[in-house]
Order: sequence, then C-alpha cells, then structure tokens
Amino acid sequence: MSKYKIAALIFPDFEMLDLYGPLEMFSMYPDVFEIVTVAERAGPVRAAGGPATVAQAGFADGDAYDVLLVPGGAGTRAGREDETLVGWLTGAIAKARITSSVCTGTALLAATGALDGRRATTNKLAFDRVADDRPQVDWQRSARWVEDGPFFTASGVSAGCDMALALIAHLQGDKAATDAALWAEYTWNRDPDDDPFANCKDED
Repeated sequence: MSKYKIAALIFPDFEMLDLYGPLEMFSMYPDVFEIVTVAERAGPVRAAGGPATVAQAGFADGDAYDVLLVPGGAGTRAGREDETLVGWLTGAIAKARITSSVCTGTALLAATGALDGRRATTNKLAFDRVADDRPQVDWQRSARWVEDGPFFTASGVSAGCDMALALIAHLQGDKAATDAALWAEYTWNRDPDDDPFANCKDED
C-alpha cells in the first residue's frame, strides 16, 4: 500500500502546537504517512511563537495530497482574507481524502465554503468570532473534536493531538492510535464530546 501524503499547511503566524502536535502522532508511522510542509512559497515561514518552519513545497507546485492538516493561530485572521491561500485550500480539499484543522484553522476551512452545512468546532476562546464569520457551518461549541464525513476539526491547540489520534484510528485502526499515544507518553482523550473548555469565555 502506498503512503498517505499529508500536506501540513503553514502561513505567517501559525500556532506551533497546532501543527507539530498532530504531526508528531502521524510521524510515529513513517511507513504509512509522508509529511510535506506546504506554504504559498517554499522556504521559511515564521510561527506566531517566533521560530520558522521550512515549507518544502509551494502552492504553485500543484501537488495533490491525501490528508490536509490546517493549523490555527493569529495568522488565520489575515489568512481567511487571502485569496491565494483560500483558493489553494479550496482546490486541495477537492482532491484530498481527509481534511483536518486545529483551533482557528477551521476558520480557513470555513472560508472555502467546504464546511457549509457540516458540523465543526474551533478554539473556544475564539469561538464566537469564527462562528459569526461563517454561520452556514453547524458550529459545535461543546466538542473536543468533530468528525463529519471527510472533515476532522479540533478545538484549541492541544485538542489537535486527540483529533490526530482519532484520524489515525480512522485510517489504521484503534491499536495504531493507541500505540502512537503510548509511544508519545500522551494521555489520549478518546471522547470527542468530552470538552473541558466548552464554557471558556471568548477572547475580546
């Protein structure tokens, strides 16, 4: 069986754990998942926390990916108005088997229209802002992550690890996900409805 090719989208001011938490889980199976960092142009892209991550591929390369991973972060505010980014993401979603997002990365998915009529969630500290921007989405305030068809959307930051493990279970079975959590010494929250942050106040 060929590998699942994962496009890990990066853009200026993305949130580091949104990206690297899930990627750490996928990286436990290098024979199953091939990870490629993708940005508008190949080269370094600065995270919100400061360090840069190198994009291995650019939008113009035209590659197709089996799985998309879209992180959140402060950069999503500008990103959802970026026609180049939203246009690439729209096309990539159409070709992908699974599309996933973490935190406010869901705002970028929502901007493509792909989540209209579907259930999704996002960071609870930005929930109302994101939801108000795209009311056509069936936003779930109380959810650690949400699976709806080919879309997996996670709540804030660390929830991406739980979602990634759920995605691994979806593609490779529960034992693969359980083992990945063990190898990472991570306590996997298996219940998508167990959301201890559901009642957190939105940011100003």
